[in-house]
Amino acid sequence: MSDSNSSTSNNTENSGRHSLAEIEKSIRKKFHKELFSKFAKAVKTYELIQEGDKIAVCISGGKDSMLMAKLFQELQRHRKVHFDLAFLVMDPGYNELNRKAIEDNASHLSIPITIFESNIFDAVYNIEKSPCYLCARMRRGYLYNHAKQLGCNKIALGHHFDDVIETILMGMLYGGQVQTMMPKLHSSNFEGMELIRPMYLIHEEDIKHWRDYNRLHFIQCACRFTEACAAAGTDSQMSSKRMEIRQLIAELKKKNPFIENNIFKSVENVSLNTVIAYKKDGVRHHFLDDYEKD
Repeated sequence: MSDSNSSTSNNTENSGRHSLAEIEKSIRKKFHKELFSKFAKAVKTYELIQEGDKIAVCISGGKDSMLMAKLFQELQRHRKVHFDLAFLVMDPGYNELNRKAIEDNASHLSIPITIFESNIFDAVYNIEKSPCYLCARMRRGYLYNHAKQLGCNKIALGHHFDDVIETILMGMLYGGQVQTMMPKLHSSNFEGMELIRPMYLIHEEDIKHWRDYNRLHFIQCACRFTEACAAAGTDSQMSSKRMEIRQLIAELKKKNPFIENNIFKSVENVSLNTVIAYKKDGVRHHFLDDYEKD
C-alpha cells in the first residue's frame, strides 16, 4: 500500500484540489471501470458483504484507505444490499501535521471518521527485528477491538491488487511457500469478526491516477521508525524486500504484459495432484500418502 505522494497538508497543496462533487463524479464516471466496477466485482465475487453487516472501514490516511471509504459510500448509495458503515481511524502516535492531514482530507471528502488513540509507535519503536510486522499485527488487534465496541462485525482494509501479487512472490522467493493475501478472513482472536479486502482487484496505478487527477494529497506510512530510516538513508528489511519484488515485477512486465495477472491467477489454479505437499488446517499432506492407492 505504498504511496509516493507528499504527506504535507498545507494550504498551498490543498488549494488546487477538486471539490467533493467533482471527486465523487470522477468515481462514477471517469474512473468507474478502473475503480468502482472492480470494487463491486470483488464484493460480489468473494461475497464480502451480507445483508445487515456493519463494517468498520479502517482508514490509515493514505490514498488506498481514503479511496476505499469513498467507494464504500458509493456502493451504499446503490442500496442493493443493506449494510452500515463506520469509518475508523486509529492514531498510533502520528505527529501533529499527519494527524491534521488525515482530519482535513476526511472533512474535504465528507468521510465521518471516528478517531481513537493508541501507543503502538511507542511500543514498536525500539524493536529491532520486524517492527513493521509487529506494528501491523498490533494495529489489526486494536482495530478489531474498537470495531467490535462500535457494534461492527467486519473490518475492511485497503490492500489492493499490487499488494496481493507482491505477497505471492514474497512468499515464494523469501518464504519458500505458496500462499496469497486472502480477500477475507475470519478473526482467530475476536469471535464473530471478519476482515475483508474490497480493493482486492484494483491496481495501485489506477488509485494514483484518481488521486492525481483530483489533485489530492495523502499521508504515507508516517511512523517514527519509517521517518528515522528515511533520515538515516536506510530502509526496513521488509519494505526493502517488497520494493525489490515490486521492481522485479516491473521488469518482468516489460517482457510479458500479462505477468501481473498470471501471478494473481497462479493461486487460483493450484492442482493438488501436481504438488509434492500442502497444508490444510495445519495438517501436512504429502503426495506419497495416497500414491499407492491410485
